[in-house]
Amino acid sequence: MKKSVIIPALLIGAFAACAPEKPNTESEVKPEKSAVEAVIDPTKGIGQVKNVTLESPLDQARVKRGIAIYEMKCQSCHKLDETRLVGPGWKEITKKRKPEWIMNMITNVDMMLDQDPEAQKLLELCLMRMPNQNMSIGDARDVLEYMRSNDGEK
Repeated sequence: MKKSVIIPALLIGAFAACAPEKPNTESEVKPEKSAVEAVIDPTKGIGQVKNVTLESPLDQARVKRGIAIYEMKCQSCHKLDETRLVGPGWKEITKKRKPEWIMNMITNVDMMLDQDPEAQKLLELCLMRMPNQNMSIGDARDVLEYMRSNDGEK
């Protein structure tokens, strides 16, 4: 009978010794950033696009495809100047935002609007969620190239 009492007592003592110490006060609790949070660059947005290499001169085939995509999917909400229609105007967008952020906004709009602070500011300004246009990374790259052309890059 003594063995059955001693073994559970030893196990409880062993687990208690392995348990982390609790801080004495709430002021000692410091939230730690997760490894993912520590790596995220907020200027690049949230999504698959992590790095975009911009070429000069512009790829005119991409610009042409970007114009077609703009006319089909973007033009009803976005003007090419600074005028806000439903969404913000595109003038100087490539000078205000990193290419990764723009492409993530195009391809990962729902998560960007839910989690990215800059996208949330735009949502507050426009009062309308950008619809998910189901654009591929390639389509987004074509639209980005057209945006660069619209901003005067050659």
